[in-house]
Amino acid sequence: MVVDLFAGSCNTLFWILRHLAQSQALGFELDPQVFNLTRQNLSILRLPIEIVHEDYVKVAHRLSLAPDRLLIAFIAPPWGEALTKAKGLDLRRTSPPVTEIVDLMAHQFPNPLLFAVQVYESIDAVSLAELTPRFDWSALTIYDFNAPGQNHGLLLATRGWRP
Repeated sequence: MVVDLFAGSCNTLFWILRHLAQSQALGFELDPQVFNLTRQNLSILRLPIEIVHEDYVKVAHRLSLAPDRLLIAFIAPPWGEALTKAKGLDLRRTSPPVTEIVDLMAHQFPNPLLFAVQVYESIDAVSLAELTPRFDWSALTIYDFNAPGQNHGLLLATRGWRP
């Protein structure tokens, strides 16, 4: 089961499903205009993605998973003022904070969890150090697609298992 807690257009969820063909997908989107456009596009394209117009905190109400089933959570909350030139991305200042999201998922699901957290090439070291102890394993990758100082990355992390 794959969830995108801040789904937007569901592009990332669609990409993940292309690589995990047997998975189910559920996206959460609060913005009514984005939700309606995304729902319409998913319907036209007949993509096997369910999108709901709810806050990510209701994820447990939407999912009924066997305790041994892997749950993959893509986490990319709005960065807003969490990204500055001086410190980079402060994962404690995203809206909501990444640590809050991880804690909620870990509390609500006894399942093996795989987190995929969208990050920026410059990350506030203290915020990363506060986040990583929540996991059994983690690996940070920054993708060199853009000019230096403009690259995104991914923090992959597990809870309840190790690769």
